[in-house]
Amino acid sequence: MILALDVGNSQIFGGVFHEGELTIRFRKQSRPPTSSDELGLFLRSVLRENGGDPASVEQIAVCSVVPELIYSLRSCCRKYFGLDPFILQAGAKTGLKIRYRNPLEVGPDRIANAIAATHLYPDQNVIVVDFGTATTFDAVSATRDFLGGIIVPGIRISMEALEKNTARLPNVEIVPPADLVGRSTVECIQSGLYFGNRAVVQELTRQIRTQTFKGEPVLVIGTGGFSRLFEREKLFDAVHPDLILIGLQHALSMNDGASRAWSAPPTEVAP
Repeated sequence: MILALDVGNSQIFGGVFHEGELTIRFRKQSRPPTSSDELGLFLRSVLRENGGDPASVEQIAVCSVVPELIYSLRSCCRKYFGLDPFILQAGAKTGLKIRYRNPLEVGPDRIANAIAATHLYPDQNVIVVDFGTATTFDAVSATRDFLGGIIVPGIRISMEALEKNTARLPNVEIVPPADLVGRSTVECIQSGLYFGNRAVVQELTRQIRTQTFKGEPVLVIGTGGFSRLFEREKLFDAVHPDLILIGLQHALSMNDGASRAWSAPPTEVAP
């Protein structure tokens, strides 16, 4: 079994692949500080509760946009699974040509999404729209060139910003509203979050098609926690909420031996 972990700013999104199929999915808040013991106990417990056997995990693949958690994650994998994890970062094989001015600036989560998109839809231009803490738009060419992207505030942090920076606007449930024009404060906020983000996706993907791909055929892929929210709107050609985990699995396969059994170095004996 392969354990894949995406460590985001708000959540850890994880899954287990068994014989190439994603059989277990789970989420956990990722707000630091988080110790290796807390992570290890959670991971072993969530696998058992979902019918998995922690002892059957043979490899672990990780991407993290929270640098301060990488040390705890690596220690957790060694202590609780006896494995050195593969961490998707600079120097790893990805099969992509990164066209960023500074390739080191690209988040590993965006790279994992691009890897998955090029494997699922080979020889096609793609736009990946990921609804995470931030909403990201990434353009990847049919020749596997990661061309760059756009980052805008995510749906949840937009809502939290309204609540924290205004005196009377409440926190609301993020759902598709019945009408465009709300008739209560809650309905107005829900409409703004939903239809505002829908308009952003529609317009930015249109402009990427026109300006970046010059009108060539492009497949638009939705992913991330809120991607299902917009399914009825036909914004996407495909929706893959697990895209990042699929990308981690493929990245691991391209980096042979990157996750392997770990043993503690021998303790030196004083003369």
